[in-house]
Amino acid sequence: MLFQVGGQGTRPTFFEMAAAQQLPASVRGALTYSIGVLALRRPFLHKVLDYEDEFFALLMLILETHSLRNTDASFSESLYGLRRRAVRIRAKKDDAGLKSGDGIHHSGLEKHQRVLSVVFMVVLPYFKSKLHSVYNKEREARLQASLWGPGDERFDEADYFDEVGDSLVSRGTTDAETSVRAQLMKKIQKVIFACYPWVHASCEGLSFTYQLLYLLDATGFYSVGLHALGIHVCRATGQELMDNSSRISKIRTRERERLHGPPWLKALQGALLRCTYAVLDYAQTGLIASVFFFKMMEWWYQSAEERMSAPTVYPPPPPPPPPKVAKDGIPLPPDRTICPLCSQKRANPSVVTISGFVFCYACIFKYISQYKRCPVTLMPANVEQIRRLFHDM
Repeated sequence: MLFQVGGQGTRPTFFEMAAAQQLPASVRGALTYSIGVLALRRPFLHKVLDYEDEFFALLMLILETHSLRNTDASFSESLYGLRRRAVRIRAKKDDAGLKSGDGIHHSGLEKHQRVLSVVFMVVLPYFKSKLHSVYNKEREARLQASLWGPGDERFDEADYFDEVGDSLVSRGTTDAETSVRAQLMKKIQKVIFACYPWVHASCEGLSFTYQLLYLLDATGFYSVGLHALGIHVCRATGQELMDNSSRISKIRTRERERLHGPPWLKALQGALLRCTYAVLDYAQTGLIASVFFFKMMEWWYQSAEERMSAPTVYPPPPPPPPPKVAKDGIPLPPDRTICPLCSQKRANPSVVTISGFVFCYACIFKYISQYKRCPVTLMPANVEQIRRLFHDM
């Protein structure tokens, strides 16, 4: 069994393709980290982080379109000296002893192949990222509901003092009637939660299969998208690299020649085109530099052993809901500083740890000593569960 890891010929190695595929994720990590640092001094940049998926998708849409148009390669592939070529299978072979790969002819990309390449590299990953976020939110909501119960059944502090004249007040009917849009969104979330794991597993399985076959030299397509588009990724020859700059200059010259209007307008449009091309070129250079800088800092501050040995830190679970007021319990006054037992300003405030309600120490000590329960929730309690408070809210 021969693994295709050598660097001979025009066919890229598995490691070159893997590096080109992982570069966009590194670019995103570097940009997110950089914007997060800048947001500490410029708070308005937090809005960019709130729409991270949309911002990165728009940036990659511009870069990938620009790169495919000028070099017939994606942004990351052009960095590694790779080019995309359309596959043409020859109908007749000159020699019966030719290998199967000799019957393949490569040509330049067509317009629809460039457009579909952008769809596979930008649009589909964007939708996958949004589906992944929806799935994670639904999973966290279900996990939280399994631990602490549904969110709408939780006890809210507003239940204590919603009405001045009545101490036992519920939330009312604010959550009783759900809009049609909310119900539709819940159904969509449930469908995504049920289907996304299978779709994700299928995509990852197909991706792994193609990569394994490419490593074993059993196919010339590194991914499902390349196979669907009929595109091979090849190494650019020295002549292609030398001619690329002249080709780009010719394309830009033709675009400037197609400008219409008065001379001053054509001059203005030409200046705008030159500025746009300069910004795109500098953006590519800056992104490449930021990726290498980000990777260097990541290697410098965090070794492989630390990453493997560091424990996973999970966020703390939400606090359990407070107990509800019993139907036959003592009503709560509208003022929090009033003791429910004596209806006076609390003196020596003390809390019952089993329920969390605050009373005067003398009142609650006498009540619990006699009835052995909390006067509000009627939960069993004893005098040892009374705690003195030194700061009364």
